[in-house]
Amino acid sequence: MQLICYPQCSTCRKAKKWLETKGLAFEERHIRDNKPTIEELRAWHKQSGLPLKKFFNTSGQLYKQLALKDRLPTMSEDEQLALLASDGMLVKRPLLIGRDFVLAGFKEAEWASALGL
Repeated sequence: MQLICYPQCSTCRKAKKWLETKGLAFEERHIRDNKPTIEELRAWHKQSGLPLKKFFNTSGQLYKQLALKDRLPTMSEDEQLALLASDGMLVKRPLLIGRDFVLAGFKEAEWASALGL
């Protein structure tokens, strides 16, 4: 599994600790230093079954500065993916990527279910 996170994010730290206490192996990826590509985001979006908006960090400063709440509905999927790929801080975190699942944001019950715990 791959945990895509931002180390200063308290929710990311909570998710990482949760995975560690469950004894689960994962590779950690710093979202700002190693931002997702358009191709990765497209694949994760498709695999997750979630609306693309769920991949945006709607509580982040950059999201608010760019007024994306109003702009996203008028943007194409390709434009949204390009925007997400342009700056890791726009991406909802943490992301947990597994062989057959993609989870955006940390919800303990959702993660436990996806991991069969």
